[in-house]
Amino acid sequence: MMTRRSLLSFFAFLPFAAQAAPFTVPTLQAPEHGLNVFHLGHSLVSLEMPHMLAQLAPEAHNWHAQLGSGTSLKAHWEPDIEILDFDTTNATPRFRAARDAIGSGDYDAVVLTEMVELRDAIRYFNSARYMRRWANLARGGNAQTRIYLYETWHNLDDPTGWLERIDHDLEKLWLRQVLGSDSRRNPDHPVYLIPAGQVMAAVVRAAESGQIDGLTRRDQLFERKADGSLDTIHINDLGRYIVTLTHYSVLYHRSPVGRPHLLKRKDGTEADAFSETAAQQIQQIVWHVVKTTQRTGLDPQKES
Repeated sequence: MMTRRSLLSFFAFLPFAAQAAPFTVPTLQAPEHGLNVFHLGHSLVSLEMPHMLAQLAPEAHNWHAQLGSGTSLKAHWEPDIEILDFDTTNATPRFRAARDAIGSGDYDAVVLTEMVELRDAIRYFNSARYMRRWANLARGGNAQTRIYLYETWHNLDDPTGWLERIDHDLEKLWLRQVLGSDSRRNPDHPVYLIPAGQVMAAVVRAAESGQIDGLTRRDQLFERKADGSLDTIHINDLGRYIVTLTHYSVLYHRSPVGRPHLLKRKDGTEADAFSETAAQQIQQIVWHVVKTTQRTGLDPQKES
């Protein structure tokens, strides 16, 4: 059981950027039922994370996706740009062509994911322009569709520093540059934020300060390659669990505390899992970050 004192020690390690956002956005009403969600993105979404999300979400939750490898929002939009690994990543009944899906109005929520390196997406792939195009397509299909940007992270070996990039990039790159022009044009129907990068940073800070049972290093959240070397960008089951909790909390406006920590992969096998104690500690961190990042659309006074 977490005490008030231990919770305060957790929150001391949260990055400042996770506690405030420069844009004020309308507060959304908590969904009363399972959502129909479309995920657009790449391998930091994967088919595993939405599958895990469906195990935590209300029974009526449904989802489809269009994915690629390292894919920009521009590549997903432009039919003449080849999407790397398109055939293999979308070889699933959960695939639906993104332009038709997002424009159909069938989805309660659309989650957009930009490529990383984010600075390259902004400089070379017109990230803000294509964010607006996808968001406007969703708005045109259904004025009630909630639109989200999934904030990710960069490589663990980034020369600037992994935590430093997460802290620095939220306001300057994600909010001002990727979302800034769309926010100014659509203040009443903005793109909201799923702050997975902020949550990952908060969990890592707590873990590396001895605050999470059995988790002491950031690399424990990332995949290993076939030769045993560290994959510095792709998360493993443990990392996916953290990101899944973040999606759940933002989309459903519900605390993840007490939600199951033993989940299955899409092939039906048991996913690697945190201890029950660690899962509860991480769930509390996720909920705190989601509540204190205003761009999520949650009421900051919401308790559960």
